[in-house]
Amino acid sequence: MKKNFLFRLFTILLFVSILSFANSDNSEATTNKELSAQEIANQEIAQRQAALKKRSMQDLAQIKVLQKRIEELDEKLKDNILLKRYSNYLAYRKISKELELLKQSSKKKGKTDEHYSQLNNKIRIKQNELELISEYKGSPIGSLLNPPEVEKYEDITNPFGIINALSYIKKLENNKKEFITIEKDISKLITLLEEKVFLYLELYNLDQKPQYKETLAFLDKQKKDFTMVLEIVSTTEEVYTRKVEQVTLEIKSQISSQIEKIFTILIIVFLLFFITFLIKLGLKKYFSQNESYYLTNKIINFLVVFIIVLIVLFSYIDNVSYVVTILGFASAGIAIALKDWFMSIFGWLVIVTSGSIQVGDRIKVTRGGLEAVGDVLDISLFKMTIREDITLTSYMVNRRTGRIFFIPNNYIFSEMIANYTHSGLRTVWDGIDITITFDSNHKKAQHIAKEILKHYSKGYTDITRKQLSKMRSKYQLRATGVEPRVYTFVEPYGIVISSWYLTNSYAALVLRSTMSPEILKAFMAEDDIHIAYPTQSINLNSQREKPADLPDEGKII
Repeated sequence: MKKNFLFRLFTILLFVSILSFANSDNSEATTNKELSAQEIANQEIAQRQAALKKRSMQDLAQIKVLQKRIEELDEKLKDNILLKRYSNYLAYRKISKELELLKQSSKKKGKTDEHYSQLNNKIRIKQNELELISEYKGSPIGSLLNPPEVEKYEDITNPFGIINALSYIKKLENNKKEFITIEKDISKLITLLEEKVFLYLELYNLDQKPQYKETLAFLDKQKKDFTMVLEIVSTTEEVYTRKVEQVTLEIKSQISSQIEKIFTILIIVFLLFFITFLIKLGLKKYFSQNESYYLTNKIINFLVVFIIVLIVLFSYIDNVSYVVTILGFASAGIAIALKDWFMSIFGWLVIVTSGSIQVGDRIKVTRGGLEAVGDVLDISLFKMTIREDITLTSYMVNRRTGRIFFIPNNYIFSEMIANYTHSGLRTVWDGIDITITFDSNHKKAQHIAKEILKHYSKGYTDITRKQLSKMRSKYQLRATGVEPRVYTFVEPYGIVISSWYLTNSYAALVLRSTMSPEILKAFMAEDDIHIAYPTQSINLNSQREKPADLPDEGKII
């Protein structure tokens, strides 16, 4: 019994252990399966995150590209006159709304007098602002929406009207071209706005920011407004073009009619001259005395001129502007009688437009042997006023100065006028001549003079060099040396040291009087340089001493 009990107990324990082992294997397998599923899920999440990260980086790069393209478009549109006018249109609408709100607020009761006064002031300010930009009341581009008015041109009644008519035709053509250009500019602007809308749509799909949505709405409205403007401008351009063509044809027809009238008058005048020539030729055979022929010739000439005047008057007498025609014929005689006045006016135009002479310039005028150097005080319609100053000309020629000269402007066509200060060039060449004896060291004298010139005229030399460089853009300059120059010449009484240097044209005598004694002092300080001057020898002896190297007079054959 005891053995059977032990056997059963062992069997039960063995079965229990087998069951527990089996359960542990199953739980381990289940745990392994759960771990594998978790790992797969984590891998999928990681892959999705990597894909999202890659996609977000791609989107970010695309956003940058789109933003760059938008910036390029903004740069193109920055100075667009149509957009600037559109901003004025928006400003007008905004101010109108603010003005309406202020008016509604002013109608409400229960406000103090001070509050009413402030509201009225604000209303006046807004009304003034609207008045300044009133042209944008109903047009996004203001007055550009309407082309210039084409007025009916007055009838051409005289030859001078042809010039005005041609100018008016040219003006109409220019206005038409400008209006067509506006239409093209609006079309280009709409194309750029459509491109900008497309870019912002792509940008909004990638990054749905509220500001992108607002910009899209504004751009869409802007595009619609300009599309509406383009339709209006296109329709207006067709009507305007037809009207311009109609007026142009009418004006050209009048010009043709006027030209025909002019040719008719010219043919009549030519026939009159031809008939007059034949009459004079015939009369010359019948008049034996020159006095009779001369008188008859005068009468015929007077009659011909009188007939021509009558023809012209009756051709243009239907309009008051015939007076202009008469004055046109008379102007030739007036121009001859007042030739100097007209030439002075023309000279004034030349002086003013060319800038050859300006107020403040120092000029030299030569007329009939008289020389005058002075500063220009005034340039009027008929004359220049100059004030004479102390110059080398005053010292060497006139011996008086300080006078006021009035130079007619027409002198620039007939007389020589020298400008010492043209184009900002305030310096001139001046020279000092000193004669030394033939036995002097002329090379040393030349060197001494040149060193003194360099010392005193260095500033003027530098100024002149800079000014000549500026003048190269206007004039063809060849000899532009500005350094002092010293020349040596053999003259009857000695060797002349001629020293030339640049000096201020307004104060040439000052530097000349400073340098002359300096050169003279330097020469006299040298033992081998002697100043020469005209001398003569007088022999008071009764018998003149013979030179030792000459033979006796008796031996001379």
